[in-house]
Amino acid sequence: MAGTLTGRRVAILAADGVEQVELVEPRRALEEKGAQTELVSLHPGTIQAMNGDIEPADRFTVDRRVSEAVVDDYDALVVPGGTVNPDHLRRDRDAMRFVRGFVDRGKPVAAICHGPWVLVEADVVRGRTLTSYPSLRTDLRNAGAVVVDEEVVTDQGVTTSRNPGDLPVFCERVVREVEHA
Repeated sequence: MAGTLTGRRVAILAADGVEQVELVEPRRALEEKGAQTELVSLHPGTIQAMNGDIEPADRFTVDRRVSEAVVDDYDALVVPGGTVNPDHLRRDRDAMRFVRGFVDRGKPVAAICHGPWVLVEADVVRGRTLTSYPSLRTDLRNAGAVVVDEEVVTDQGVTTSRNPGDLPVFCERVVREVEHA
């Protein structure tokens, strides 16, 4: 039903190297339901998205720097993947503060593919069941998560998926989680 997310604001935390489809598809799904999305990043200007981590794709305009972003301005957070994107984000103190703020307040957080690396660095995976791209699973276990190989998992407000092939169920779950936030 269109408009079920009207009035909801969702931050999409991404940096250079973000996997384009993992940014675009959740954003489209949320906006189709009436949510307002904002691209939050490390620097003002634009970020460079990628296709398959190696081919430059489109550039996307940043709406707000994470250093200026306030968790209470949003209802939920989405962290797309791409291997380079979360590597940039997890080295930024403000990005980690931002992610922890959503989890601490019980607001929905969703991460796909390599996005859960950000959750590991923010120290919010301990005791949660998560899924991710296969190469991250040891990192998740070492950080205290229970790791499963499923299309989409939601545990204690944190939703994760494995790869772009899971985007249909990931997007559906993200919309549902934001509806019930």
